[in-house]
Amino acid sequence: MIDTHLLALQLMAAQGALGAFDTLYHHEGTEALPRRASAGRELAIHATRSSIYCLLFIGLSSWAWHGAWAWVLLAVFGVEIVLTLWDFVVEDRSRLLPPTERVTHTVLAINAGAFIALLALAAVGWATEPTALAWQPQGWLGAFLALCGVGVGVSGLRDAFAARALLRRRRQARVRETEAPVRFGARPRRVLVTGGTGFIGQILVRHLLADGHAVTVWTRDARAAAWNFGGAVRCVQSLAELPAAEEIEVVVNLAGARILGARWSERRQRQLLASREGLTRQLVEWMAARPRKPWLLLSGSAIGYYGAQPQGDAAELDEDAPPQDIFMSRLCQRWEQAAQAAVALGVQVACMRFGFVLGHQGSLPQLLLPVRLGVGGRLGSGRQWLSWVHVHDLVRALAHAWSRIEREGGMPAAQAFNVTAPQALSQHDFTRVAASVLHRPCWMPTPAAPVKLLLGEQADLLLEGQRVVPARLLREGFAFMFPDARGALTDLCRPR
Repeated sequence: MIDTHLLALQLMAAQGALGAFDTLYHHEGTEALPRRASAGRELAIHATRSSIYCLLFIGLSSWAWHGAWAWVLLAVFGVEIVLTLWDFVVEDRSRLLPPTERVTHTVLAINAGAFIALLALAAVGWATEPTALAWQPQGWLGAFLALCGVGVGVSGLRDAFAARALLRRRRQARVRETEAPVRFGARPRRVLVTGGTGFIGQILVRHLLADGHAVTVWTRDARAAAWNFGGAVRCVQSLAELPAAEEIEVVVNLAGARILGARWSERRQRQLLASREGLTRQLVEWMAARPRKPWLLLSGSAIGYYGAQPQGDAAELDEDAPPQDIFMSRLCQRWEQAAQAAVALGVQVACMRFGFVLGHQGSLPQLLLPVRLGVGGRLGSGRQWLSWVHVHDLVRALAHAWSRIEREGGMPAAQAFNVTAPQALSQHDFTRVAASVLHRPCWMPTPAAPVKLLLGEQADLLLEGQRVVPARLLREGFAFMFPDARGALTDLCRPR
């Protein structure tokens, strides 16, 4: 005769193993839920469900729930079933699940239904016993279940803190959009955005929608992007999907493969060029084929255009500073040249040279991780310049360039804007400010040699720098909301 209680515990063990895979591979890995702006509510549900599973795994690993405890167990099962169904609804509303995650969740739901049914039957019998948590050790199976309980409990805490942070950021963003709305031009336009699902792109699209513009996003995965924006934007995978008769008035080009990552091998360099220069050329060719051309192209670039400034050189680099013959500079030069070709089509072009962008996503969380762990310090000499900008000021700078070019008109031309805060810092000083904001020490240096060995030429992004000033923005009267690093990091790192 089958021991249904033992079978239920074995199914629970399988649930723990499969749940760990789902959490690590999907939630933390491919989907990166703790960093996904729309995942706050989903993570809050996950945190609650994890606390329930922690209770079940540990509580059932070596005990039988007799008497009144049996009714408690049945109530917990009921709550878990409701939360599971709610989780399904929230997931489908907030994101498009990849096939492997959808299959995993289906298997988890079937397996959970099986062990809950078996344990519910056992609980009916337990309810007739005197109230007690009866000791019933299960050997290695019980130990594994207890270990699963600890693991899911830790995961639940992780989800709870992440949910709290994401929901707080969403509230802050809504307050900022209400109290300090960003205005793009004098009237609503039809806008095409590339890179709209990236860190900067998502924030930009949200502000464009809040300002009344009709937004189209060109992306590799239109379904996932449409899900991400809640159906508020049109998403296309090919520019050919845009009818020729439809006028696109403004193009914002933010697409580009992540610059930090794999070593800059020849193959990687070709990928970076294709994702920037190649895609921008595609955009310009698409513009050329349209009967009605956009009037404005805001095209992303980077302060890597200026190359690497020698350490100890305090000269300020404005938009007229020359480039260098190194890869990161050549990459930006070719990127901008591809965009500037649109001038011949009668399009106004603004190349926006972004500094290191501070935000809840992007590279800042990785940069701050050692500081949060209490092991922050100088990188290499620490004297290299770090020219940064708060992401909200970056979006406002895009709006400023748009509005000024719209207002002044004139013959089509290409212009460049340095999009950095007016107060650049050395890397060591920036880390000190971050440590102060986070109430952590700043003491552990990282030698340059292993960084160069690991990253090769790419190490210049971290070990060399540029003291860039937003000369054009300041000359045109642009007022930064976050002109100093302390204010920017306080806005991003401290709870409100």
